[in-house]
Amino acid sequence: MLLQTRDVTMSFGGLKALNKVSLGIEPESIKGLIGPNGSGKTTLFNIISGFYIPAEGEILFDGKVISGESPHAIARMGIARTFQGTRVLEKRSVLENVMVACYCSRKGLVSYMFMPVREREDRRDTEEILRMVGLWEFRHEIVSNIPVGLRHLLEIGRVMVTKPKMILLDEPSAGLNQTEVSHEMALIREIREKGISIFIVEHNMKVIMDICDSISVLDMGSKIAEGTPSEIRNNPKVIESYLGRGD
Repeated sequence: MLLQTRDVTMSFGGLKALNKVSLGIEPESIKGLIGPNGSGKTTLFNIISGFYIPAEGEILFDGKVISGESPHAIARMGIARTFQGTRVLEKRSVLENVMVACYCSRKGLVSYMFMPVREREDRRDTEEILRMVGLWEFRHEIVSNIPVGLRHLLEIGRVMVTKPKMILLDEPSAGLNQTEVSHEMALIREIREKGISIFIVEHNMKVIMDICDSISVLDMGSKIAEGTPSEIRNNPKVIESYLGRGD
């Protein structure tokens, strides 16, 4: 198991956002996480990526407990993430945005000792990623001038250049048209083929059902189901708590 959450619990004041949530993600797999708004999905992502420390339970990545580590430390271990609202440098070019992300993987003084070499490597990696995600022709565009669909691709490019073992995707299809969603799904599959695991929160059920190997379902902070897309689609608890609502 690449990632495991063990009895993860988190409260905000008197509200229990997560209640003993345990799940796992296999290497080179795509795992979905669904549930109604407020069910704890983004809270779990924030705990995995180091923005929150769980009140109880622990997170293991590659067999090592990472609960309590800083977001930067967790990113350097190989967990990268995107956010519901794209977080990019609006006044910089697409290429500059991806090159800045290269520094997330730097460790200590040694990484700065050979700056010309590093810069060439970063440039090469950036160009490769921009071609992969379909942004090469937009590389010199200022980010504030590009549409939402391209910004989503830019965020994926920024996390890919850090050479992660796993990516957390938070609502990647939000605001995209069907053509953009199809392109993004193909890109996600290509990323998995490169040996990178993906954990995805998504409200678009077509995306979740078409792309995921397995799915976990949260409701009111608790895991109520887990299984293949077919099993989740036909699970009475899931239909009652989420799918049946027409979300």
